[in-house]
Order: sequence, then structure tokens, then C-alpha cells
Amino acid sequence: MTATPLVNQIAVQIVEYIRANGHEPGTRLVERRLADDLRVSRSPIRGALRLLEQDGVVGPAERGGFVVLKSGDALSAPVVADSGHREEVYLRVAEDRLNNELPDKITENELARRYDLTRSELAELLRRMTKEGWIDRLPGYGWEFLPMLTSLKMYENSYHFRLVIEPAAILETTFELDRAALEASRDAQQRLVDGDIWTVSNAELFDLNSHHHEVIIGCSHNAYFVDALQRIDKTRRLIEYRKSLQREKAIIRCREHVQIANLLLDGDNARASSLMYRHLATVSVEKTAH
Repeated sequence: MTATPLVNQIAVQIVEYIRANGHEPGTRLVERRLADDLRVSRSPIRGALRLLEQDGVVGPAERGGFVVLKSGDALSAPVVADSGHREEVYLRVAEDRLNNELPDKITENELARRYDLTRSELAELLRRMTKEGWIDRLPGYGWEFLPMLTSLKMYENSYHFRLVIEPAAILETTFELDRAALEASRDAQQRLVDGDIWTVSNAELFDLNSHHHEVIIGCSHNAYFVDALQRIDKTRRLIEYRKSLQREKAIIRCREHVQIANLLLDGDNARASSLMYRHLATVSVEKTAH
């Protein structure tokens, strides 16, 4: 799995948490409790637990989640020294793709040589890009980069389209709140406001923010709206890394995410739709300013 700097940091903290609390093999680890105790969102907790599963520190529980496999005395911190390098390589590939410096089709050997990757590093990189939807394996041999937004004009157009569909989706007669999903996403946004925003990577911030918008539009139960936003989110991922807001501005937009969610949870869809429009219009200007 991809281990971002934040996920690696949380993995180390979980190891210390297991050791400090004297957890023995078989002890169940609860994501929400870990998130509360370590004061982070559940998303990096989940990633850190999967990383620790690879290291044999934890394992899957019978009814879901994870249990401790090694006692505190037997634990050592997971290897994290090269996590920054892996993230750096990932962003270099994204930048090279945006700059049209990579061909549409490429082999594993070409990628490994270009970025000086080991086989395990290459496999991890390809898994991450495949999961995020910007590369796919060709039948038989090689890989193909999938279409992505690369020009500023296309990027601007994506925001103009979102200005049409996202506020409208909130006003759909079929709009029915998924309260649990929205509360969980709102809480993740609140954690960003409370301090997580200074430690998450651009990729993690994109995932959290795009997920929040997708949760909201999903409540419209309009498959065309939902599919349209999901397609846009996939194709804008790479350019978002380049256009990511300065964190001082991003924290304001995360506060707006919380406000929109609270309005929806209070049943005030009209004000939520209006704020969604203003939010997207502002972000569009901030991210496309030359």
C-alpha cells in the first residue's frame, strides 16, 4: 500500500500506543478510539493499520477491524525512512505527466529506470496510480496513462460545471440525507480545521475534500449528478496537486465544508445550496488565478 508521511507517522504512534497500554495479542483496536486518542481523523488511522498489518503488528479481526498480533515487548517501530522518498517520486511522476514528459504508454522497466525505483517501490507506485484511476495495465504488456485534466482551461471548465450541478443536487426533490456518512465527513473536515491540515499531504487533502463533496451529491440519489462529479474528481486529481491551495486559505474552505454539512444536517437545504455555490465560485477563482 501507499504509505504517505502522515500514515507512517500515525503507524509509529500506534506502535507506541500498543506498547504504552500494554496491549497483548488478541486485543481489538477500535478505529474511532484510536482517532480520538491520537487526535487525528480516521482516514490516516485506517491507512496506518493496514501498513502495520503488512508488518505483522496487527491482523484482521473476525468481525472486521484489527487486533494486536504482537505484544509491546516484541514490537519495533515500522520502517518509515523512505516514505518521504516514495511521496516525492509519486509527485514527480504526476508533474511529469502534467508536463507531457511521459508517453501515453510506458513499460515497467522504463518507469523503474527513469525514477530509479526498486521492484517493490515500482509495484507500490503502480498500485497507487491504478487505485487513483490515472493509469491502467495494458492487455499483455505495459501500462497506459488514462485521460486527465492537464490544461488550465479544462480545469476552469470543470469548476464551471460543478457550479451548475452541485448546488442543484442539494435542491433535488430526491435529496435524502445520509446522516451517518455526512457526519463522519464533517468530523474529518473539522479535524482538518483543528490542526490536521498542517500535517496531511496534498494527496490526502484532495481525498478528504473530494470525498466530502461526493458524500453530499450522493444524497441527491441522482445517478447522473453522482457519476459526473466522480468522473471529474478522477480526471482533476493530478492538476489539483499543482493547484492545491495554500493551507491558510484551505483551512477557510474546510470551515465552509463544515458549515455546509451543518446546514444540511439542520435541514436547511436552501442555505446549504447557496453556500455551496459561493464556496465553489471562490475556490475556482483562487485556484485558477494566474
